[in-house]
Amino acid sequence: MFNLDTFKTFSRAVALSAVAVSAIAFASAAKAAPVQIFPFFQPLPPMTAPQPLQPYQPYQQPYQAPYQTEPSEDQDAVEMPARFRRQTVSYATREAPGTIIIDTPNTYLYYVLGNGQALRYGIGVGRDGFTWSGVQSVSRKAEWPAWTPPPEMIARQPYLPRHMAGGPGNPLGARAMYLGGTIYRIHGTNAPETIGKRVSSGCIRMTNGDVTDLYSRVNVGTKVIVLPMTERRADLGATNR
Repeated sequence: MFNLDTFKTFSRAVALSAVAVSAIAFASAAKAAPVQIFPFFQPLPPMTAPQPLQPYQPYQQPYQAPYQTEPSEDQDAVEMPARFRRQTVSYATREAPGTIIIDTPNTYLYYVLGNGQALRYGIGVGRDGFTWSGVQSVSRKAEWPAWTPPPEMIARQPYLPRHMAGGPGNPLGARAMYLGGTIYRIHGTNAPETIGKRVSSGCIRMTNGDVTDLYSRVNVGTKVIVLPMTERRADLGATNR
């Protein structure tokens, strides 16, 4: 005969056994691979001590020395005839090596090397009525020279500045070599397209690249011979390289 009490006792035993088995299985799984209940929480970074505030420092523009970089080879920036490019040529002269000869009519400057050779540069010379000739010497040298037009030039061109600081926009260019006690110079230019032309007030102008090269070869006291416009000598520029 069915006994209700016996059935209830048996049911409780089965239930308790199932709970025990589940608990053992859960504990084994947890021990094998712990489960993060809240995986979206990340650990906070370690706290660091606050850094002391630095006093306010106003911005200061770094110092830059004015125009101390080497001038560019502006011959490459302006299309120039090959004959006006710096080159070594055959040049017959009795002048000592290191002498500068200004060939005014042919718009060349020769730096005598000796052994029948010279370094030839293209130059710009004085316009009609402003050429001159004679023998001078380099009395002073200057890098990125300032320009103070002489009174004679200001009288002819009143619009000229009374003084201009040295720099790329200065008509004297990157270097200048002053000739004796005259107002004339061998100098660079900010208008390289005028090389080979007669446009100056008597100064000898060169490209900035060429005048820098000549400047490095010339010392104070170097002899400078300026040939007259009427002495149009044949070009002796048989190029060596």
